[in-house]
Amino acid sequence: MKSQLLICCTLSAMLFMASCGEKSKPAEAKASDIIPVKTIPIVNSNSDGYMMLSGQFTTDDDVFLGFKTGGVISSILVKEGDPIRKGQVLATLNLTEINAGVQQATLGVDKAKRDYQRVQNLFNDSVATQEQMQNAKTALDIATEQLASARFNLGFSEIRAPKDGYVLRKMAGEGQVIGSGMPVLQTNGAQSGNWMLKVGASDKEWATLRVNDHAEISSGTNATTKYEGIVSKKSPSIDPYTGLFTIDIRISSGDKKGIATGMFGKATIKTGPEKAVTKVNQWLIPYDALLDADGKTGYVFITNDGTSASKIKVTIGAIEKDKVLITGGLENVQQLIVSGSAYLTDKSPIKIGNVN
Repeated sequence: MKSQLLICCTLSAMLFMASCGEKSKPAEAKASDIIPVKTIPIVNSNSDGYMMLSGQFTTDDDVFLGFKTGGVISSILVKEGDPIRKGQVLATLNLTEINAGVQQATLGVDKAKRDYQRVQNLFNDSVATQEQMQNAKTALDIATEQLASARFNLGFSEIRAPKDGYVLRKMAGEGQVIGSGMPVLQTNGAQSGNWMLKVGASDKEWATLRVNDHAEISSGTNATTKYEGIVSKKSPSIDPYTGLFTIDIRISSGDKKGIATGMFGKATIKTGPEKAVTKVNQWLIPYDALLDADGKTGYVFITNDGTSASKIKVTIGAIEKDKVLITGGLENVQQLIVSGSAYLTDKSPIKIGNVN
């Protein structure tokens, strides 16, 4: 009997201890759920900050060249990338039809001269009327102008370089039938050094930027080489294809031999409080703090109470190598989580540490 009582007491004690252990586990699990993170304060860069935009290099004198009259292309004497000199012949038309037109106009002038001379002689003999003589003179004038027009078209049956530069694109080939004014070659005056970066800007960015804002520019092939630039022009209307405004940033200094038309480039534009007529919220955050970026949107983790993380949606203005320009979503946010985000979910408990 005593042995049975002892066994029952032992079992009761073991069950009690087990239940105590189970109750202590949730407390330990809760403590282990706290994730250490690092944060930085959110600072609005609107008052005296930078705007990052990207685009393509070009020059301010790109031109599309074509023939004055249509016809069959006889020869194209340059290739894409070739340097050209002012006045150099770049392409010619087959002149068979054009020369025939000049010859016809010449014969027309000769006939009009003979007719006018004949009527004038008859008028002097009082056989022809003054009206007939005037009509003959008008016919001669018309034939003369038609000859001038034909010779003018003959002179523009070849394409000459308008200035020193380079051939950017060849849009037609030898033997092709080309219409009047259709582009055959695209050239620019790259040798003159009038380089610029054309970038796209949203309506808020367009409103913030001002002509003569200073910019630092880098190319997509060599990010270490920097060029100084100035905002030279803001387009007055939006591009219907991109949905953005075009901003021209003229390169004011730097060796331009490392850039070419169409090459990708990035600009960091300095904005100031004296230039910001329209206030625009924007923040520069570390690239590693951005999650699930998709086009113009992404997500970040933030905290306002220092004990829990919140996942919020943000609007992306531009992405640099190690920085991201955020243009919306961080209003009224105090701390941005920059380390430990990979282990977080919305409402995760956190413990803030120091940023190294």
